[in-house]
Amino acid sequence: MGLALCGTIGAQSLPYQDASLSAEQRAEDLLGRLSLEQKVSLMMNASPAIPELGIRAYNWWSEALHGAARAGLATVFPQAIGMAASWDEALLEEVFDITSTEQRIKFIQYRKNPQGSPQYHGLTVWTPNINIFRDPRWGRGQETYGEDPFLTARMGYAVVKGLQGPTDADYDKLHACLKHYAVHSGPEGTRHQFDAKDISWRDLTETYLYAFGDIISKIDVQEVMCAYNRFEGDPCCGSDQLLIQFLREKWGYKGLVVSDCGAIDDFWRQGRHGTYLNDPTTAVSRAVRTGTDLECGSSYRHLLDAVKEGKLTEDEIDVSLRRLLVARFRLGEMDPDESVSWNRIDEALLACDAHRAKALEMARESLVLLQNKGGILPLRKDIKVAVLGPNAADSSAMWGNYNGFPARTVTALEGITAKVGAANMSDPAAADVIIYVGGISPRMEGEEMRNSPEGFNRGDRTTIELPRAQRAELDSLARAGKRIVLVNYSGSAMGLLPETLSCAAILQAWYPGEAGGTAIADVLFGDCNPSGRLPITFYRSDEDLPDFEDYNMAGHTYRYFTGKPLYPFGYGLSYTKFKYGRARVRDGEIVLKIRNRGRVDGDEVVQVYMSKREDVGGPQMALRAFRRVSVPAGQSVTVRIPLEEAMFATYDEAAGELRATPGHFTFRYGPCADQKVLKKLNIRRK
Repeated sequence: MGLALCGTIGAQSLPYQDASLSAEQRAEDLLGRLSLEQKVSLMMNASPAIPELGIRAYNWWSEALHGAARAGLATVFPQAIGMAASWDEALLEEVFDITSTEQRIKFIQYRKNPQGSPQYHGLTVWTPNINIFRDPRWGRGQETYGEDPFLTARMGYAVVKGLQGPTDADYDKLHACLKHYAVHSGPEGTRHQFDAKDISWRDLTETYLYAFGDIISKIDVQEVMCAYNRFEGDPCCGSDQLLIQFLREKWGYKGLVVSDCGAIDDFWRQGRHGTYLNDPTTAVSRAVRTGTDLECGSSYRHLLDAVKEGKLTEDEIDVSLRRLLVARFRLGEMDPDESVSWNRIDEALLACDAHRAKALEMARESLVLLQNKGGILPLRKDIKVAVLGPNAADSSAMWGNYNGFPARTVTALEGITAKVGAANMSDPAAADVIIYVGGISPRMEGEEMRNSPEGFNRGDRTTIELPRAQRAELDSLARAGKRIVLVNYSGSAMGLLPETLSCAAILQAWYPGEAGGTAIADVLFGDCNPSGRLPITFYRSDEDLPDFEDYNMAGHTYRYFTGKPLYPFGYGLSYTKFKYGRARVRDGEIVLKIRNRGRVDGDEVVQVYMSKREDVGGPQMALRAFRRVSVPAGQSVTVRIPLEEAMFATYDEAAGELRATPGHFTFRYGPCADQKVLKKLNIRRK
């Protein structure tokens, strides 16, 4: 089981070894027993062992974006943006409870048999990514929960809750990490030099910081990762405004802050931010003093020289290290492995059938039906189908980025073949319907990538249009009179305007994970009624997009975009029709009925948006509540949404923050952010 905490100390019991004491008490005792050199070593991502004190080596860097990642076998759920399309907080929490179980197993297995690198086998996972997906060209937008601050906060909260486990347990199951703090959503190619500046206080408060502050106020999240970019001149990992004024003072955050990997190097190395050019001791002093407690990188080796030169004190080192030690005690990582209940999880649960079933459930809920001309879907299972396209049999494209490796992946081709039988699989000339599985790939869009194929720049996209070869092939098939169902893989919005003409149906599949092929077939052939809803706006073309480096929200996302989208935020079709009754306010709640007017059961996502007449310069409207509800065929359900004070909050110029103030409010409710289909409820707040 590895070196026990007291293995070299004999029978002597010291306070930091006493599990009956609080994590804070134990950390304080251990802090006083460490030399300065030992303290500095423990502030680095790959923290070494200190055998004389029974401290084992620990690597802080693990990933769990959509399942335990980069450590071999694991259940691979849909990419984060796909799970956001479920609008299902309860299911998302279940997914991340499973993820935390599998990551604990990775930790247990490595402790028993420490082969290879300890990286990715730890208990501190650097997820969720709650940056705002402000522009569809950002390659890492696939890692987020979309473009809306409220939806991002709700989904991020569910992730943290699922990962960290019950609050009344003896130890935390895992520690989650909110990233990347803050004001970060590309460009990838210049992130080590880019300064997000000239951002209005309103955009900062209402958009870029909202999810961070909201989640921190509601749950005891244990880590925050500061971003690579600068914010108004200061690197985020050395920003007084972000790390002290907002994070610590305004929000009262008590957990630790970790740098993005290599972000401190950016302070002083040539060709990067260079705010402390060729001066690493001043750079690391700034980072620690502003509250970056743990470095992923190698710059913190200069902390010893910084103390010797008088640029930083040992007491300031202690402030950061104290938070790191508390975290390790809270996880049980500093205690004998067998004494921690989470370490007794059955290892047979790793990538088990029950977890695979949950991956299928989430994949089904993530799929968004964008177009269905003439009700071509669902398809009959006795027709002749041809499956074409570059993603049809590509399993790795389904995994997204920051992924684990599943025991088995069902591709779209395999899922469809299993559904209709090999006898009904045909070549294009004889097919009744062509299912074209296209789009892009996580090998093209992603984090600071080295390759830049046509339409991409180091992981970001230079165009949102479908690749030219695919567009031409679809057009050719349509001209030949073929009925086409397009299944689109992407981690971001696509400009599919020509495809709305050439294709009869369009299904947005994101990167759907290990069970994605089964889920796609289930939806296409009617064994599952599609229920996903877009967490981002699908624009008509590149012409709809502002400058990629413009961080002001004007023209970005449904809240400020004044053009006509191809598919609006929150949009998604079903195989049934829902009718919304008129909403009323009763006993402090918005109450309305939803009726399923069709012949099949279906799930609807009821969305509530708010605007305020007096809020000049604010968003056209902003999401304030949503409910995912199941409605049986021919029946109605009553939806109740409490009118909480936060639903009335808008930006208060005088206070410089969101506040619920008097005024005239319009609440719009319905199936998506298209004002033409939303119904209105006017409320005056005195």
